[in-house]
Amino acid sequence: MAVTYNNLYLDLRRQLKAAGVEMPTLEARELTCFAAGKTREELYRDSALYASPAIEQRARELLERHLKGEPVAYLIGEWEFYGLPLDISRHVLIPRTDTEVLASEAISYLKEQGECRVLDLCAGSGCVGLAVAAHTPRAHVVLAELSEEALKVCRQNIRRNNLSGRVISVRADALEKPVSMGEFRCIVCNPPYIPTADLDTLDASVRDYEPSMALDGGADGYRFYRLISKLWRPALAPGGRLYFEVGVGQADEVLRIMRSEGFGDIQIVRDTAGIPRVVYGTLCTEL
Repeated sequence: MAVTYNNLYLDLRRQLKAAGVEMPTLEARELTCFAAGKTREELYRDSALYASPAIEQRARELLERHLKGEPVAYLIGEWEFYGLPLDISRHVLIPRTDTEVLASEAISYLKEQGECRVLDLCAGSGCVGLAVAAHTPRAHVVLAELSEEALKVCRQNIRRNNLSGRVISVRADALEKPVSMGEFRCIVCNPPYIPTADLDTLDASVRDYEPSMALDGGADGYRFYRLISKLWRPALAPGGRLYFEVGVGQADEVLRIMRSEGFGDIQIVRDTAGIPRVVYGTLCTEL
C-alpha cells in the first residue's frame, strides 16, 4: 500500500516513541530525509506526495538498524552541532547537546578577546572548535587530534562550513607535550573521561559503535585531565583559559587537578539538566 512521506515519517516516529527513544521526532525526520535523499525543507514541501516502495523500504531498514542500537548520526553520516552541519563517521564521537555548553562558555569569553588563537584539543569531529570559529570571527582555531581518521572528518567539516581561512587541523597527542604549536589564548577540550572499567557498562549505542579511543579516560577517568593540565599549560598565554567538559560527578576533582597545576578563578558550569558539565580556569601568572 502506497504511503505519503508524511505518513512514513509519522510511522517511524510512532515506532521510535514506542521504543522509548529520547528524540523520536528529530530521529524520524532525519531517517526519512536520508532515505528519501531530501532536505528537511524538501520533505516538508513533499509531505503529501507518495514515497516510492524503494524509499519506504530503505527508511524501514534504517529504522530497524537504529532500533537495534546503531545511532542515527552514523546511519546518515552527519549531525548538527551549535547550528553547524557536520560530517560524522564511526571514527569520531557523535556531537551532543551537552557539549554545546563547552562551546558556549568559550565563545562568550572569546568574544571579548579580539584577535586570538584557540586550540580545540581532542577535537574529534572538530565540533567545538568549529562552533567557536563560526561565532567569534576574530578567532583563529587549531583542531588537534591524534586519530588520522578523525582528522579527515575535521578537514571535511572545515571545508563544509567554509572556515578554511581561520581553522586548521593538526595531528597531536594530548598526553604528550606540545611541539611547535605556539601560544593560545584559550584551550577547549572534551577529553575521554569514562573510567576504563565502566566502558562495558555503557549503553550499547555508545559501547558498540562509538570509538573507544574517544571514551577511555584511564583507570579513574582523570588521566587526560591530569596530563593536559600539566603538559599543555605552557601552550597557554599568561592569563589564558583552559576549558574542560567533564562527566557526571567529575567536576570537583577536575577543579582540584587544575588548581594544583596553577590555574585560578576556576568555575563550574552546569548544563541544561543541572549537571556540572564544564570546568574552566585561568592560567595564573603568579602562584
